[in-house]
Formats: sequence, structure tokens, C-alpha cells
Amino acid sequence: MAEVALDKVGKVFESRSGRVNALSAVDLRVARNEFVAIVGASGCGKSTLLNLVAGFEHPTGGTVRVDGKLVERPGPDRGVVFQQSALFPWLTVRRNIAFGLGLAANRSRTLKGPSVDQILKRVGLAAFANHFPAQLSGGMRQRAAIAGVLVIDPGVLLMDEPFGALDALTRSLMQDFLLELWEENRKTVLLVTHDINEAVYLADRLVIMAGHPGRVREIVPVDLPRPRRYALQAEPEFIRLRDHVTRIVRDEAAKAAATEAAGVESAAA
Repeated sequence: MAEVALDKVGKVFESRSGRVNALSAVDLRVARNEFVAIVGASGCGKSTLLNLVAGFEHPTGGTVRVDGKLVERPGPDRGVVFQQSALFPWLTVRRNIAFGLGLAANRSRTLKGPSVDQILKRVGLAAFANHFPAQLSGGMRQRAAIAGVLVIDPGVLLMDEPFGALDALTRSLMQDFLLELWEENRKTVLLVTHDINEAVYLADRLVIMAGHPGRVREIVPVDLPRPRRYALQAEPEFIRLRDHVTRIVRDEAAKAAATEAAGVESAAA
């Protein structure tokens, strides 16, 4: 498994309306085998940060490293799971999961992850191996998407609102599914989510982002026992952590709204 290091990372986007300072001086360490969740109000740079680690974007300041190597582009050492399942509709479940194995970047690697058949069984899709994505439920499609990432054996698993499009019950079940997978292989995980309850339930640490520009407001350790089960969410310490993080995120959201309102008034003056 790999470790992730961001040092003084900044990101500025150029647009027709001007420069957008998305991230400023972000310092973050994610240890090997650690599960870290990033939370914060909309527009605080959560997904931008994840895209920098994935190599989809490049920082305008600072450095992003995985296992000491500078991130310059996407690579097989980092697997990404998106909110939408990103499956090819014309391929069966089996062929979707196996797709990454055929890419040149993976053919040259020695993979220690499960085989396609093993991962199909593990994610409960062996009976649906020859089905197409349109024949699956939302939760099944997302399990297939996660399987397609795990089969290429990345050191880091990057997840951007992976369960955001699911109904509440399916989302809860998928959280337990992800915890089971993580307990088995302990990959380094960086998860972006708007769901604070989900973040507390899954993670070892929470990174709370402030916005305008995006920066780390606070890092909160989640000292809850593992393995975790659904009943944990009713425990006093879980509720305390959830409420603490919620207060900070709400405070930052209110500040962001006030800043935006002031900008609109200034532009109209």
C-alpha cells in the first residue's frame, strides 16, 4: 500500500470571469493503510484535491507525491471510483471488471490482487458476470465499478462521492460493503463525501475543508473501534464526533455564503 503527501498545494483555475483560487497551501499526509475522509461545504475544493492526487489536474503550487514519487499524471498505482459507476454499457460485468487489466500500464505490472473470478465472487456478482450494466441495480453497478478498480491492485483507492447517487438504504449497505473490503486488504483510501455520518463511520481521520480558497480547517481523529458495524452509529462517541464535525462544516458553509453575498453586492455597486 502507498502513502500520500501534499505539501503547500495550491490550485488556481483560469476562467472567462477571472481567476478562481480553488486550493491554497494544503498540507496533508495519508499514511499507508489509512482510511481518510475529506468533508466540507460545497465549493471548498474537496474534489479538486482528489483530482490532484489522481493526476487529473496539476497543482499551480506545491507538490503531490505518492510513495515519494511526484504525481504528474494518472497511473495504475491510484484507482479512482466516481459517483457514477463509469461502466461501459456495451460490455458485460465480467468484461467491465477485466477491462483495466488489458491496459498497457497494467500489463507490465506484477499484480497481487484478486483474479476477475475471485473479485466477482467477493462483490457478490458471480451470478451476474454475463449481464450488462443496464440489467443491474445502482448498488450492483457501483460494486462492479469498485471491483474493476480493485482487480488492478492499486496502492491508493480514491473515491469521489462513490455512494452519492444511491438511495439511503443501498448507501448504508454499500458503506458496510466498503468497510468489509477495506478490513480485508487495508488499502490506503482517500474518500470525498458530503455525508458526515458516512465519513465518521468509515474513516480513521476526517479532513475538514474550509473554502474560498480551499484549505484544511481541521483534522479530526476518529477513535472508534474496528471492525465497525451499523449499531456503532447510535453510540455517544459517534454522535459526539458527528455533531462536532457538522458544526464546523455548517460554520464554514455560512462563512462561504456570506462571502459570496458580499461579492455579489460589491459587483452590483
